[in-house]
Amino acid sequence: MADQDPFAGFKAVQKEAWSLFTPMEVFTTPSAAKLVSFAGVATGQMLLDVGCGTGVAAITAARRGAKVRGLDLSPVLLERAREHAQLANLDVDFAEGDAESLPYGDNEFDVVLSQFGHMFAPRPKVAIGEMLRVLKPGGTIAFSTWPPHLYVGRMFALIGRHLPPPEGVASPVSWDPKIVAERLAGKAKDITFEMDIMTPSALSPQHFRRTMETTIGPLIKLVAQYKDEPDRLRSFRSEFEALISEYYDGSNNVMRQQFLMSKAKKA
Repeated sequence: MADQDPFAGFKAVQKEAWSLFTPMEVFTTPSAAKLVSFAGVATGQMLLDVGCGTGVAAITAARRGAKVRGLDLSPVLLERAREHAQLANLDVDFAEGDAESLPYGDNEFDVVLSQFGHMFAPRPKVAIGEMLRVLKPGGTIAFSTWPPHLYVGRMFALIGRHLPPPEGVASPVSWDPKIVAERLAGKAKDITFEMDIMTPSALSPQHFRRTMETTIGPLIKLVAQYKDEPDRLRSFRSEFEALISEYYDGSNNVMRQQFLMSKAKKA
C-alpha cells in the first residue's frame, strides 16, 4: 500500500520528474536492442520490462516474438510506449506500477529485463527481490546500468552533492559487477557481464548539458531548485560541463557513455 511505503513521496516526485524523458529514447533505442540480444530473448517467452519508460526494450523484445509486459511509474512515458506499440502493430501490455511492488504473480515470466529503470528504485534489494520473485526458476534476469566511475555515474554523484537524496535512498549508479554479484548472491547463478557504449549526439558540451537538463529527472529538479540562485546554478553548470568535456568526442559530435549489462539465471 502507498501509505505504508516510506518512499511514496520520493516516488511521486520521480513520477513527475521523469515525465520529460521521452526525447532521450532516440539514444536508448539502440542500447535496448543490445540488452534484448544480450538476454537471448526468444519467440514465445513471457517477458517483463521493469521501468520500461517509452517501451523501447519491450517493443524490441515483442518484435522478436516474446509475449511482453512493461511497467513504469510514469503514465506520460507509458502513453508514448503504447503509441510505439500501436505503430509497430504489436500487442504489448503496458501498466503503471512500482518496481518495488510488482503487480504480477510468482514465477510468471521467463525473462525479466530493465534498461536503466529498476536502478532508480530507492531500495535496490527490494527491486531485485521483486524482479526475481516474478521470474521462473531458471529464467533470465538481465539489466543495463551505469557504473559509478564513468560519465553517467559521475554525473549522478555530482547531482547528489548539490541535491542529496532522502535518507535511505540508494545511489542509482551503485551497480558495478561486484555490487551486482552481491545483490544476486544466493538468488541467481551463471552471472555474466558485458560493457557497451551509447553515443548520443551533441554539438558541444554546453549543448549536451542543456539537453540533459530538460530530460533527466534529477537534473530538472536541481535546475528548478537553483532558479533563484544564479551564482549556484552557474557554479553547478561549470562543474557539469567540465565533466561532460571529459567524455565529449568533438571530432564526431558525440558523447561516449559506457554502460554495463548484467545477466543471470534464477537459482
